[in-house]
Amino acid sequence: MLLSQKLRAYLQLMRPANIVTAIADILAGAAVSGAILTIMSNFNESVDYLTNLLWLVATTVGLYGGGVVFNDVFDARLDQEERPERSIPRGDVSVREGGMLGGILLAVGILCAAQVSVASFVIATAVAVCALLYDAWGKHQLIFGPINMGLCRGGNLLLGISLVPATIADYWYLSLIPVVYIAAITMVSRGEVHGDNRMALWGGAGLYGIVILSLAILVIREQSGWVAFVFLALFTSQIYPPLFKAIRHAQPQLIGKAVKAGVISLIILNAVFASIFASGIFGLLVLLLLPLSIWLARFFAVT
Repeated sequence: MLLSQKLRAYLQLMRPANIVTAIADILAGAAVSGAILTIMSNFNESVDYLTNLLWLVATTVGLYGGGVVFNDVFDARLDQEERPERSIPRGDVSVREGGMLGGILLAVGILCAAQVSVASFVIATAVAVCALLYDAWGKHQLIFGPINMGLCRGGNLLLGISLVPATIADYWYLSLIPVVYIAAITMVSRGEVHGDNRMALWGGAGLYGIVILSLAILVIREQSGWVAFVFLALFTSQIYPPLFKAIRHAQPQLIGKAVKAGVISLIILNAVFASIFASGIFGLLVLLLLPLSIWLARFFAVT
């Protein structure tokens, strides 16, 4: 196989479009920690924050990339039947090669986190463990599976907050919002292969509602103003229409589109956080990751 084809196969395993959404988690967490406001108000004296922010971006690339690679490694036999277009069942990457890539990515992610703080290192290690647990066992559990996947994403937001470790104690509970949101997406994805999972789809719709209500309360409590509500309205408008269409028809293709919309909209969710705790301008900067993720999704599968 040509080098370019091999590289594309490895990138496909890593889900580049999804990794962009993970970077948005870090930026949102950095906004929650107050570091972004410090950077925006005194850029010249924020070198340490900027350096550590880059380390955390590298951390999430490693952790998310490694996690999804191991997802395909553990599912190699099942994907022969259900997703033969993936890199491993297609024969572009062997199970051994996938395992090596996933292990390297997770190790790099944890090592990068260690450059920031002990708290970042501990959180990154916990996210890696949660990712492996989900890939190997959690995804097959009806109740724990969605929670397990959500914990990975909540931990990713905490990684961003760990840019200022002292703020973790004040804002740790915000990580529950992505936990619920990812649990919703995971529930929706249950019927992506075979369809006919309306109960899970309605459950996902209900969890989406909890997320939106929680964010609205947060906007009011933080007195963030109307701009944050604009981001929240955009978020709502992107996740519900494809989901309701999937509920009406319960076809695998439509469910896949609903899952894709949910994953991509993670960037908008993070833009909401950014607008609440930093500013509308920073929320817009986070939102600019959306077209990049959508563009990458044209070339690399999201699920």
